[in-house]
Amino acid sequence: MATRQLLIAAALREERLERRRNRRRLRNQLNISNIPDLEFVGNYRLSRELFEELCQDIVPLLPPKGRQHGIEPTLKILTALNFYARGSYQGSVGQNMDGPMAQQTVSRCLQEVTTALNAPHILRKHIRFPQNRNERNLIKQKFYDKYGLPAVVGCIDCSHVAIVRPSEHEGRYFNRKHFHSINTQVICDSDLLITNVDASYGGATHDAYIWRECEIRNHLEGLQDETVYLLGDSGYALREHMMTPVDNAVENSPEGRYNYLQKRVRCTIERTFGVLKGRWRCLLAARELHYCPETAGKIILACCVLQTCV
Repeated sequence: MATRQLLIAAALREERLERRRNRRRLRNQLNISNIPDLEFVGNYRLSRELFEELCQDIVPLLPPKGRQHGIEPTLKILTALNFYARGSYQGSVGQNMDGPMAQQTVSRCLQEVTTALNAPHILRKHIRFPQNRNERNLIKQKFYDKYGLPAVVGCIDCSHVAIVRPSEHEGRYFNRKHFHSINTQVICDSDLLITNVDASYGGATHDAYIWRECEIRNHLEGLQDETVYLLGDSGYALREHMMTPVDNAVENSPEGRYNYLQKRVRCTIERTFGVLKGRWRCLLAARELHYCPETAGKIILACCVLQTCV
């Protein structure tokens, strides 16, 4: 009996080694240039040119190969992009024939690439609220040219990104829609470009509270002799720099016409969320991020960074 168990254990070890050798052989045969352009964009959501630019930014931030047969940095990035784009389980991503690897290896690649995309200088480069008058005037002019509403520097709203039930502080993440989530605040410009994002609050946190704690609010309140507004929905309080709908406005009255235009412009942020979640499908509620809240927040930020690259 003992001999048979030893033989079975040895056979299982050999089977695992053979699978590992096969995956390594397939990875070594991978040539990114052989992937058709449409297939490349479909799998990874970036063009080949944008992918190369991304690699220049974050390859230096990835851990070096620890051994001869370690995963190449470009393959790590492709693996993470495939996960962000598809929202599949890590095992399914690892079965992708572009770069087959074990689930544990996929997890490590995702962690390393997500950490790199959350590096402070990467976040500052890609997600940047206008910091000077000229930058704000450019955004205001684009909003005015498109919608005829002056002095708008952005639209703001929050969206829930589903996560699994956390092991700690569950109540902070259970939202009013009855699932666990990260309540993610985003500010965008008229071109759907994300200029600020906060993915640090649980789904139970109200939108207005996240805004009250936001550094952008203090930044806008500190501006002197300049008229600037963000547009928000009725979940936000009307303030000097926050324009919200007028309650109980009569249709075709001045207030009603303002509400119509304000809502039309504010749809910009809804379209931004739609494009973001449509491209990086791991953020869809149907996918549900199977990570602790801190890691889920980093994945959200990583997807926002990638969205600005497109």
